[in-house]
Amino acid sequence: MLDCIIVGAGPGGVTTAYHLAKKGHSVLVLDKASLPRSKPCGGGVSPAIAKWFDFDFTPVIDNSITQVQYTWKMGDPVQAPLKNVQPMWMVERSAFDSFLVEQAVKQGAIVKPNTEVTSIQAQSNGWQVNTKTDTFAASYLIGADGVNGPVAQWLGLGDHQYTLGATLEVPTSKPPEYLNRAYFEFGLLKNGYIWNFPKSKGYTISGGILRGNKANSAELKQQIYNYATEFGLDTSKSSYCEYPLALWRENRTLHTQRALIVGEAAAILDPLTAEGIRPSIWTGIKAANAVSQSLQGDTNALAQYTEIVKQEWGADMVLAQRLAGIFYQFPKIAYKVGVKRPAAAQIMGKILCGELKYGDITEQAVSRLKKSLIPGMK
Repeated sequence: MLDCIIVGAGPGGVTTAYHLAKKGHSVLVLDKASLPRSKPCGGGVSPAIAKWFDFDFTPVIDNSITQVQYTWKMGDPVQAPLKNVQPMWMVERSAFDSFLVEQAVKQGAIVKPNTEVTSIQAQSNGWQVNTKTDTFAASYLIGADGVNGPVAQWLGLGDHQYTLGATLEVPTSKPPEYLNRAYFEFGLLKNGYIWNFPKSKGYTISGGILRGNKANSAELKQQIYNYATEFGLDTSKSSYCEYPLALWRENRTLHTQRALIVGEAAAILDPLTAEGIRPSIWTGIKAANAVSQSLQGDTNALAQYTEIVKQEWGADMVLAQRLAGIFYQFPKIAYKVGVKRPAAAQIMGKILCGELKYGDITEQAVSRLKKSLIPGMK
């Protein structure tokens, strides 16, 4: 019997596999897709993840962002260098995810692509995991199969609330002129925003509807294509993909008997920015620690995983949700009094790098917005 089976070979699942295998545990990762695979994603990765691994990510870093540009309905631009902040990495997700898989395999994890899990069954001493052709058994099970995966539902942990995101990949004949500049547009998309990340082979333009329960697919697609056209890009060879976004919400349970969920399967996305890669990797590390401790006899380790995620990530995401509620309800005012401030780029850069938390800025940010909304308020 294996120590752990992980369903899903994305950043969260493979990070869990890497750290469990490094601790000497037997790990099997199952994924229904062939690897490497395409993943619709902006591809911005916080360099903060480097401290969680003992290998160099340089081979899969396409470029780094040292400057940002904000716009309101493609006008009123603000450009700002990222000072005293580690530059954000730009990656191609197929290469990045594949690189993580390679590192996990080097540590001893077994990864089986093209292996769709069809059902799971609880056993007295672990889990039986069934595929179309095989049956596997392990002491512990981790659901890391993303926002659309079934494992969280099978475990009774899948009560997600979805919004909507999309990515438009626009290839170019030569690298973008400003390869180290990221673009953020706040006025075109109602209840969300658009972000545009340059890569050596073109631009990755993404958008997310982050407020409300009635995301408009047609509006999202139209505004992303409108943005690309106004940005001056030829979209004739572009590819477009939509996907659900599962944003963090309060009081989530992330464990059950001998099982955990991580990454997007755990609805871990930042409600203000939709950042997902860094928190997915972080939950993978915490999950690996919990399973390892449980294998060593700590009967409370899995419950502690839920509490650690709630306290160290979730509590800050509650504040992010509070900011998002105001920001996306009054975006023009938020852009004027928040985004355009000289310090805004540095603050958000530090949040994305883990150097600041929303708790460090929320009260001041909310106060500034309320003063603009309610004349005479102090």
